[in-house]
Amino acid sequence: MNIAPPFQHLLVVLTLACLASCASTPRDGQRIPPVNGKGMVWIEGGQYIMGCNASWALPEEQPARSVRVQGFWMDPHEVTNAQFEKFVRATGYVTTSEKATALEAVMANLPEGSPPPPTESLAPGSSVFVLPNGDPDTPTGWRYTYGADWRHPTGPGSSIKGMKDHPVVQVTWVDAMAYARWAGKALPTEAQWEFAARGGLQGARYVWGDSPPDSDSPPLNMWQGAFPRENSQVDGYLASAPVGSFPPNGFGLHDMAGNVWEWCADAYEADRGLPAGLNVDPFNPPEPGEEYGQRSLRGGSFLCSDRFCTRYRPSARSKMTSDSATNHTGFRCVIVPAQ
Repeated sequence: MNIAPPFQHLLVVLTLACLASCASTPRDGQRIPPVNGKGMVWIEGGQYIMGCNASWALPEEQPARSVRVQGFWMDPHEVTNAQFEKFVRATGYVTTSEKATALEAVMANLPEGSPPPPTESLAPGSSVFVLPNGDPDTPTGWRYTYGADWRHPTGPGSSIKGMKDHPVVQVTWVDAMAYARWAGKALPTEAQWEFAARGGLQGARYVWGDSPPDSDSPPLNMWQGAFPRENSQVDGYLASAPVGSFPPNGFGLHDMAGNVWEWCADAYEADRGLPAGLNVDPFNPPEPGEEYGQRSLRGGSFLCSDRFCTRYRPSARSKMTSDSATNHTGFRCVIVPAQ
């Protein structure tokens, strides 16, 4: 059917107006901020129960408290090697694991009169979990590895070649904060992270619901088998997986369970001390000048298992010092619109 030009133009205008209206209307019908051009997902704020009081919950998940968070943008997946590489090229940033440990800092933590440590012990490096390689005599487990950094996740000889779409690892909280500032973003608070991880499933045990992970088709990148010697890799991966390899949660976010741990902005406290009643945007900021304290981690990693570690649950928590890095720890970012 031919449409006269004036009416054709009107049809185009109406269609574009309709598309714009639809694009700015989330599930609850409230207008969201304009697209920020950073490829992020809008998380409409709301109220939820943070933490868990169930019998299977760990002590640091308790007590559960009512929390409200304002709307925010969140990265749909963990920051990738490609994204972090862009940051390093633009700024010349050197990560914590690439720097030699200052002798003065080490001596300050030793008893007075202690001899200095061997020079080689101050060399750059980081913690690496050595995965099984089929040799039953090969020891597995955590070890400090000289030369391990974000470009060499498991030490000299390793690389991120062919892994640009994998989450960046071997980054400390300090490194993650530096990236976030450069990108015009922030690390999520624990309250924001957990709200987003639940994907609208109030009180669910997992990010996908209440059923345990399917052993034949796991919905996340986790460990399958007798840890730490055997990983059957039913999920398809021995270590990290490319971001977006598993189905998203209800908010369209990938890897909110498993793959790699994610840094949060909060200083870690086992008892968060949230008061009874409604807590609005709770956040436990680090003390001024406390750059190297404990920080919160969320989401679990490829080393988690339903047999011994279930910290891939949305209410589960962990911690690590802000200047520590491992080959199963990364991060994602948020933007909170100005009110």
